[in-house]
Amino acid sequence: MATSPTPNPVTPKKDKKDESFLDKIGTITRKKSKAKEVTELQEEGKYAIEAPTSPTAPDLGPDGYLLDESEERSMIEPRSREDPKLQELKQLLLDWINDELAEQRIIVKDLEEDLFDGQILQKLIEKLGGLRVEVPEVTQTEIGQKQKLRVVLEVVNRILSVPPSWNQKKWSVDSIHSKNLVAILHLLVALARHFRAPIRLPDNVCVQVVVVQKKDGLLQTKNVIEEITSYNEDTSYRFERDAFDTLFDHAPDKLNVVKKSLVTFVNKQLNKVNLEVTDLDNQFHDGVFLVLLMGLLENYFVTLHSFHLTPTTFEQKVHNVQFAFDLMEEAGLARPKARPEDVVNLDLKSTLRVLYNLFTKYKAGA
Repeated sequence: MATSPTPNPVTPKKDKKDESFLDKIGTITRKKSKAKEVTELQEEGKYAIEAPTSPTAPDLGPDGYLLDESEERSMIEPRSREDPKLQELKQLLLDWINDELAEQRIIVKDLEEDLFDGQILQKLIEKLGGLRVEVPEVTQTEIGQKQKLRVVLEVVNRILSVPPSWNQKKWSVDSIHSKNLVAILHLLVALARHFRAPIRLPDNVCVQVVVVQKKDGLLQTKNVIEEITSYNEDTSYRFERDAFDTLFDHAPDKLNVVKKSLVTFVNKQLNKVNLEVTDLDNQFHDGVFLVLLMGLLENYFVTLHSFHLTPTTFEQKVHNVQFAFDLMEEAGLARPKARPEDVVNLDLKSTLRVLYNLFTKYKAGA
């Protein structure tokens, strides 16, 4: 009796939805190279990342598994990357950098893509520190980029007083150049804190990081929680909303009326020493007028050695504003709801709060 031919086994077609990104990377890698070592490394990496300890496959990139012995690579767990507090921190830092570099017509759109080669970091540290970093302006090669980035980070570490023996750096030339977001955020947060950026960093921003390391020829993974910010009163002042928040948010048309009243108030005092305020937004940021104003309001002479009459550096201006704040407290006023750094950085709302505090106490006698 004739028998029908046995049908060829049909391999079920894999659903595209079930195809992980790492599968695609594996395909690309095998197409690009037939070398056995590359294929084996890719398979080891896939196994390590898709192990039960890491339920979500992070994006390592096509060369993500080509690690040397004991070499380590890390990446943010995808779901953690979408955390709202992390997104808020990224946007705050992005806006801060763009505000600092606006005069140079530099616009940063993405922290990872725009900061890795050291070009923007150079401009930022030059602006913040009032200095010049001697490096080539533009370099296209990876070696040139890393050399430039190394010089820039050496300047940053010196400003931040990072000791050379610091073994567990939160950032490095390799991590920044490889566009490691955690390293970039650590660096920017440190700069924002040191230079008293006029931003309030969100508290307790943490991300889950997947760390891959090669040991004894095999790739191993572990999950760690990386703290980017904690609660820090120095950078996260928690003040309740006040009339100025409402004014800026809901009644900006009345802002000029308030500013005009305050200018009239301060000029009535400053005119006594032949000084005048014409631009309230900018003329108080160095603290000189604030110090002189306190002396006039309290009817005493402020010795010139107590403050910088012609401040040129950020630190000198902060000293002046802090000194004015101390004089206000000695006069019985509540501590201003602003940081000295906010005033120096031309934060108008902070300046108005300080002046209005004086206005409410002294307007009757003025």
